[in-house]
Amino acid sequence: MKTLKIAIQKSGRLNEKSVELLKNCGLSFDNYKSSLISGVSNFPLEILFLRDDDIPEYVQDGIADLGIVGENVIQETEVAVSYLQRLGFGKCSLKIAIPNSYHLQHVNELSGKSIATTYPVILGKFLKEQGVEADIRTISGSVEISPGLGLSDAICDLVSTGGTLKSNGLKPFCDVMSSEAVLIGRPGSENEELVQELIQRVQSVLRAKETKYVVLNVHKENLKSIIALLPGVKSPSVVSLAEEGWVAVHTVIPESDFWDRISQLKQAGAQGIVVMPIEKIIL
Repeated sequence: MKTLKIAIQKSGRLNEKSVELLKNCGLSFDNYKSSLISGVSNFPLEILFLRDDDIPEYVQDGIADLGIVGENVIQETEVAVSYLQRLGFGKCSLKIAIPNSYHLQHVNELSGKSIATTYPVILGKFLKEQGVEADIRTISGSVEISPGLGLSDAICDLVSTGGTLKSNGLKPFCDVMSSEAVLIGRPGSENEELVQELIQRVQSVLRAKETKYVVLNVHKENLKSIIALLPGVKSPSVVSLAEEGWVAVHTVIPESDFWDRISQLKQAGAQGIVVMPIEKIIL
């Protein structure tokens, strides 16, 4: 049987979440912190631990079948890979930031100015789309100190909380792109049976994170109103209770509107609401 290879970040902001995702998929592996490659004992898969900048090219060239990497890296390296699944973690924005002393209002005011970045390809495309001609200065690391050192008028860098910008006297000016971790594959790999099985595992874990399992008690006279609020995966399960006229309703609720839905359920007559995490949802 063929053994798949998946490349993930060896260290950095995506490493921990990538490892957590794979382990939640039921994959058993060890020694990932001290090795560049780790075998999975219960699935035909090997995990390669690489620099994030190298992952897209490893996948494009077929050295790895799959990879987990930030969308910003994929766009910057301009590789030919397939997007298999957005993973919902590692979210950030690539932004242009300017010194606090600048009072620019529009993107076209960047014309003629210098912008330091580690993402010259993405920035170049963005500026071209905006009709802006600026001097892109490609540097590696510590982009945010460039304006203070007189190396540039502005920067273009990844921003998550904005704390680094503030500490360097900078403020966000405009968004260039949003990014998150993505499961990628070499073109055509999504049609392979093993890849499809792994994608199914990943999707089941992601669905579980987006929902809560809920059990509640309700009098039968209010059951119709409760069911209208609880679509569940297909439809809620209803079980009669020992007390005459009462039933227990089992369902799942999306995390995104969980508290609003719980409030509506209580108003509709739900009692004894029990909420539990879900490990996996397989459709």
